[in-house]
Amino acid sequence: MGYPVIRMRRMRASEGLRRMVRETHVLPQDLIYPLFIVSGSGAEEPVVSMPGVTRYSPDRLPQVVRKIHNLGIAGVILFGIPEYKDHLGSSAFDDKGPVQQAIKTIKDTTPELVVITDVCMCEYTSHGHCGYLTDDGRIDNDRSLEMLAQEALSHVKAGCDMVAPSDMMDGRIGYIRKALDQAGFDHIPIMSYAAKYASAFYGPFREAAESAPQSGDRKSYQMDPPNVREALREVELDIAEGADLVMVKPAMAYMDVIRAVRERFDVPLAAYNVSGEYSMIKAAAERGWIDEERIVKEVLTGIKRAGADIIITYFALDFAGIL
Repeated sequence: MGYPVIRMRRMRASEGLRRMVRETHVLPQDLIYPLFIVSGSGAEEPVVSMPGVTRYSPDRLPQVVRKIHNLGIAGVILFGIPEYKDHLGSSAFDDKGPVQQAIKTIKDTTPELVVITDVCMCEYTSHGHCGYLTDDGRIDNDRSLEMLAQEALSHVKAGCDMVAPSDMMDGRIGYIRKALDQAGFDHIPIMSYAAKYASAFYGPFREAAESAPQSGDRKSYQMDPPNVREALREVELDIAEGADLVMVKPAMAYMDVIRAVRERFDVPLAAYNVSGEYSMIKAAAERGWIDEERIVKEVLTGIKRAGADIIITYFALDFAGIL
């Protein structure tokens, strides 16, 4: 049976009818807002390549996180820009580091807000790579695991609710899980950047986090963009090692990967709507080429429709504010 008995347009005739049968909904509680934290005090530094995004020192966070919490956004994920960097990235596990101080400030201000910390070495190493760099320019995977576990443990001791390893070292989820459990933190969940691609969409982030590699690239540990079956293997391994949530990063060009992970695995799934995706939309909107509000709603809906339960996005404040 078809036309004229069935007329699909009937249920599109008004906003009320469209809302009644809408299949996919994005709500503030689905979103996580990234925050860049710098050392020191009194700092509010706009990120030029990411209009609307600011780097804050820990003492400037109370007003920001109150707004985030009042908008109903689920949580924040923290990225640190330390006062000093060295070959070993030792500032990553400094108890007085920007992330550690930010965790305490946020929890004192809005204890209900979920605080997630990015666990990676790239912001803290002088060479800008995500692990231990050998003299011959190779990333030593297993030595890197010790550094990552130290960083994760430092964040948890400071009071975070969840750690999110983004380094893409083999075996890091199991190593960090064991380290947390042995230290008495078996209740802390791990969100794994399980399928993180070596993407060109990260450019503005690397300016914001001062994390660009000083030599070479990250293609030996981040995933090759053409591959989806490999992503499913990465996700499967991370779940087996103890990941409580998994992530696909980036999001917009990888919705097929999000869908593939959603169909294969029954664990909470996050997608990262990354800096380049954000900045492209902002740039086009500033030139009047697109309707930013409608585009943002459409992009986030698409990510959710693809299968993501959680969306990490720099649009979280804008989106929650227009609902």
